[in-house]
Amino acid sequence: MTRRLRMLLLGAAVVAVVGYAGIAVAMYTMQRDLLFNVRDTGNLAEPHTLAIEGSERVQISTPDGERLAAWYLPPQPGRPVFLFLHGKGGGLERKSWRWKRIREHGEGVLAISYRGYPGSTGKPSEQGLMIDGRAAYDWLIAKGHTPENIVLHGLSLGTGVAAKLAGEVPAMALILEAPYTAVADVAAERYPWLPVRYLMWDQFLTRERISAIKMPLLIAHGTRDTVVPYAQGARLFQLAPEPKVLARMEGSDHSTLTRDGLYEKHIWPFLERISRGRRRPAH
Repeated sequence: MTRRLRMLLLGAAVVAVVGYAGIAVAMYTMQRDLLFNVRDTGNLAEPHTLAIEGSERVQISTPDGERLAAWYLPPQPGRPVFLFLHGKGGGLERKSWRWKRIREHGEGVLAISYRGYPGSTGKPSEQGLMIDGRAAYDWLIAKGHTPENIVLHGLSLGTGVAAKLAGEVPAMALILEAPYTAVADVAAERYPWLPVRYLMWDQFLTRERISAIKMPLLIAHGTRDTVVPYAQGARLFQLAPEPKVLARMEGSDHSTLTRDGLYEKHIWPFLERISRGRRRPAH
């Protein structure tokens, strides 16, 4: 090998190492911008609206001083209320088909906008989102809802928030829609060439928390999910305690579960079974 060739190879190696380090540093410093997709700033003076008949916008204060924008639709008498914890992109105002199904069935919903998302103050982080979920639950309790009529429902990123909350408070049920074993696991699959488990601040380790839940669980996941692999939802189901139900939705993607019959085929029957179990007389 000539001296010139050695120098060229050494130069290429240096460029590759510097480039790799640059990408790693950029992703490390920008990781919360990648994880929490706050598309527009929003503010409390000009909130987004859900446009659901009968709903109202409310504000929830957190113990650490943030103010969360939220939308509340009261349930019909005898019906449960969902505490809905959204995914990384928020977009509550774009989920009209979801709210329509809930309203028409008689259930209620409290849908919060995490800190830093449209209408809410602060900056998002794993710890912050956990505080937000608990503040929303406490708001429902203060509103007069009993734990046995509250359904914790997490979507995508929000499944980690819902699962942790379910290990700390009583509720009627827990619904995890397109969940992950951990955000760190999703990132590791997406970026196998980066040591993401050592770099991530917000890992959302649901696989380590799922065993603490003490309520009926429904996990719904599409077999063609292009964001969170179906295998992660199935693995989480294996780790969870009974009673539990796995809704394997053939051919559904990450954001098509509602369209593909999540409520009609799975959520309403799941909640009805829980209600029937309560009504059954003891022997």
